[in-house]
Amino acid sequence: MGCFTFIKVMMILFNLAIFLSGGTLMGVGIWVAVDDQSFVKIFGTLSSSVLQVVHVGYFLIAIGAILLVIGFLGCYGAQKESKCLLIMFFSVVLIIFIAEIAAAVVVLVYTGFAETLLTAVVTPLLQEKYGQEASFTKIWNTTMEEVGCCGLNNYTDFTNSTWYKEHQVYPDACCNFKQPCNATLAAKANVTGCFDQILEEIKTNAGVVGGVAAGIAALEVST
Repeated sequence: MGCFTFIKVMMILFNLAIFLSGGTLMGVGIWVAVDDQSFVKIFGTLSSSVLQVVHVGYFLIAIGAILLVIGFLGCYGAQKESKCLLIMFFSVVLIIFIAEIAAAVVVLVYTGFAETLLTAVVTPLLQEKYGQEASFTKIWNTTMEEVGCCGLNNYTDFTNSTWYKEHQVYPDACCNFKQPCNATLAAKANVTGCFDQILEEIKTNAGVVGGVAAGIAALEVST
């Protein structure tokens, strides 16, 4: 009985965390949908380009709503020990898991298309605004430093940029922070582009997250 109570409490706490996370995402999504200019000011010029492709606010609201439903079903179902609610919880998580697998397949199949699309949109922005707009430059410098990448594809994204024409060097991240970061050193360092790095993270984590969620749902139903 003690073990069962412990598992029940852990399930309630886990799903409560999901519920609160969903509420937070919905709040942020509503804020972005209502006042997207504040979002652009805080997160920089790059976020403006993102908003032109997909409205981040509505996306966050949708994700938040899904998490709210999952958290409620799991938390309330575990508390009341309701088989019906837990089966509904499992069904929702299973659908999400299948959707994640489908998304992973789409990512693998349409990687080339996505890379072409992003290159057409992002590379001109890098060449024009990197080093010219402080917020845009800060976002890219932070991204390249944290992720360990250079540009969208590689250092050549900066070759015709205003930054390179003025300084005759590439960003330090393109040479593993060795200076001066000229073309020879950048080619030798061969730092991967941010697109490939982020894509690799998606491929690595999408299946793991879905598998863990499905496993927890199965555990709840079995109890």
